[in-house]
Amino acid sequence: MINLLIADDHPLYRDALRGALNAHMDEVTIYEASDMNQALDLLGQDLDIDLLLLDLHMPGSQDLFGLIHIRKIFPDLPVAVVSGTENRNIINKIIDVGALGFVPKTTDAATIAKAIGTMVEGDIWLPEKFTSEGEEDPEFVDLVDKVSTLTPAQYKVLCMLRDGLLNKQIGYSLGIAEKTVKTHITSIFKKLGISNRTQAVIIATQLQLEAPSE
Repeated sequence: MINLLIADDHPLYRDALRGALNAHMDEVTIYEASDMNQALDLLGQDLDIDLLLLDLHMPGSQDLFGLIHIRKIFPDLPVAVVSGTENRNIINKIIDVGALGFVPKTTDAATIAKAIGTMVEGDIWLPEKFTSEGEEDPEFVDLVDKVSTLTPAQYKVLCMLRDGLLNKQIGYSLGIAEKTVKTHITSIFKKLGISNRTQAVIIATQLQLEAPSE
C-alpha cells in the first residue's frame, strides 16, 4: 500500500490526479490538502505518507520556503514538486533543496504513476527533457540551510523586504507592531549572516519562483 498526499489548492486538479492515479496504481491511498497548513497538519498525523506531491504556488507555501520548511520538519519524507511552470533553473533549485522530483501538471497519468514508483523507492525522477544531470550549486545549498532556520513569520517579513515595504507597512500587512517587525528583521539578519536590507532582498530574490502560468 502506498500512501500519497496531494497538496494543491486547485480542487479540479486534485480530483483529476486522484482519479488518474487510482486508475493506474494498485493499493494506493490518497490524502489531500488545499494549503500549507492543511498539509503540515496531515503530515503531523500518523498517516505514514510515502510521498508528498507539493504545489509550491499554493497558499502558505511562499515559493521555495514551503519545500524548505517541510524538508526541515520532515527530513525523511520524499517530496515531489508538481507545477504548471517548467523552468530548468527552478527545477535545479527544487532538487538542490531536497525534492526527489519535479512533475509538470501536463504529465500523463501513466507517467506520473511511474514517477511516483521511482520516488517512493528513493530515486530522483525528472521528465526526460530535464534528465541531464546539473551540477549542485553549493552556495545555493548553503543559503537554503540558513533560510531553513527562519520561522514562517520571519520568511514573510523577508519577502516583504524584497517587495520594498517599509517596517510600518510590513507591520500593518501582518497585523503586528512595528517594534515586532524590527525584532524579526534583526533575527533574519543574524540567521542569514547579513547586515542590511539590500542583502536581504538579494537572498529573497534567489528563492523567488516565477508566477504560476495558470
